Amino acid sequence: MDHLRYLLLLAGCLAVTLPLEPSARVYRRPARLARAVLPVAAFFLAWDALAIATGVWWYDPRHLVGVTLPLSVPLEEALFFLVVPVCAVLTLEAVRRLSSILRQAPHPSERGR
Repeated sequence: MDHLRYLLLLAGCLAVTLPLEPSARVYRRPARLARAVLPVAAFFLAWDALAIATGVWWYDPRHLVGVTLPLSVPLEEALFFLVVPVCAVLTLEAVRRLSSILRQAPHPSERGR
């Protein structure tokens, strides 16, 4: 079960933020999401690959499923650079939408006038 720990954590992040989708509408705009996430993910994947190649960074194989992508990057690490930003964008968009709705709502002291 240890080998699934990293993947389960990523799945948990997605599961926790998934209920935000109806208000955030992030998955409904995949091109916009890709423009926000992919350039940053590519940069950090390159950074990780360099750190792995120079021996600065490594991963405990007990927590990995064993799938290694090019440049020795574990599958879980590549998914991390996609999942965490997607969860962050979901959260940000949900908060922005809720803030907008709350700003438009009348103040409680103004109700009933």
